[in-house]
Amino acid sequence: MPTSTVRTGIAGFRGYSGAELVRILARHPDVEPVLLEHRADSEGRARPRGAEGPKCAPCTPGAVRDEGIGLVFLATPHEVSMELVPAMLEAGARVIDLSGAFRLRTPEIYRAWYKHDHTQAALLGEAAYGLPEFCRERIRPARLVANPGCYPTAANLAIRPLVDAGLVERSAGIVCDAKSGVSGAGRKATLKTSFCEVAENFSAYSILDHRHVPEVLQNSGLEEGEFSFTAQLVPIDRGILETIYFRTARAIQAEEIVHIFERFYEGKPFLRIYDPGVVPDLRAVARTNFCDIGVKADAKTGRAVVVSAIDNLVKGAAGQAVQNMNLMLGFAETEGLL
Repeated sequence: MPTSTVRTGIAGFRGYSGAELVRILARHPDVEPVLLEHRADSEGRARPRGAEGPKCAPCTPGAVRDEGIGLVFLATPHEVSMELVPAMLEAGARVIDLSGAFRLRTPEIYRAWYKHDHTQAALLGEAAYGLPEFCRERIRPARLVANPGCYPTAANLAIRPLVDAGLVERSAGIVCDAKSGVSGAGRKATLKTSFCEVAENFSAYSILDHRHVPEVLQNSGLEEGEFSFTAQLVPIDRGILETIYFRTARAIQAEEIVHIFERFYEGKPFLRIYDPGVVPDLRAVARTNFCDIGVKADAKTGRAVVVSAIDNLVKGAAGQAVQNMNLMLGFAETEGLL
């Protein structure tokens, strides 16, 4: 096991996911965070008198080398990540990118869903998809890890075990009804996420063309025609709750589905499975790196419902990034997260 402290850089530390990274890494015993400034016009958060916080440095290859930074987190928009990733790799740092820039496997798929060309297509094949419960062994040696989206994290952790077990009647499709807090849209001000638009409101968006859909497809084993996804914005600050509806391929009780999840996630520290007929809520996972899953099923009609809940800023972003870092650097997977 490593014995010395590793210096880790955080670009995009003023956003919600970046700020969550700073909070988690500040209590991690094996790393020293360094804030990498990539925007001269960024406005910092107010601090109490005497509060210093982590060291700051420019987000440049030279600064990364000079500071001895071994791993860089990019909590930046996808177009910024595409610009920064090659520079950080060239500086000798490993990279965990929290944007959508490197999650998809081909530039064609990326263009179809993001509506513009990928400028670093050669790195798509190298990037390891950073969902530790599925990709642990590929993450460990990777130079570049693409941290998953928040919606796909909750969806894939619920759907993949069912598909692998042959439990889903695929001709009937799967419906994923997903609700998220406002922080999932990022910190940048927009009309859609302003207080008067969100408060006392509840709205659906990106129906049938949400950018996170291809992540679910490539990691669940489903085809696009088998998966219906609707994202909805609820007037809370954080959290994702997905209600997933499907028909079972055979008569099955909720208890057996629970056992399928338990076997699939045995030894995976951040998955918590509920008793049959009991489902999680958002308070159960707030500010934690857990994904909580509950199941209810009706064997007589073949209907089943899975509820999957995460904190979008932790297991859906910063916490999962730290989980990936722990695997990459040889730390205990739960270090700094429990």
